[in-house]
Amino acid sequence: MSKGIIVLVVLAIVVGIFFMQYVGVRNTLVTKDQTVKAAWSQVDIVLQRRADLIPNLVETVKGIAQQEQTVFGDIAKARSSLLSAGTPSEKIAANQQLDSAIGR
Repeated sequence: MSKGIIVLVVLAIVVGIFFMQYVGVRNTLVTKDQTVKAAWSQVDIVLQRRADLIPNLVETVKGIAQQEQTVFGDIAKARSSLLSAGTPSEKIAANQQLDSAIGR
């Protein structure tokens, strides 16, 4: 074989090696890109689920806030009547009303 053919064969082998490296690296990068996209998709799903749960949380808090407002109003009334009670029977009745309001 002549030197020219040997040089061409060696050059073809070197180019082939570089091409295979390029293909391998490209495939690895594509795989990693798909993995990242899949992970972000999962993040989007979790964020969407979280956003979907917020209206339920708001409604629950509204209901509890209304109930607490009623309870605190009853406690304030019972305390006021306890402080303004003059006779022992009024104090007993006001204390029972306060106990009932606090027990809720």
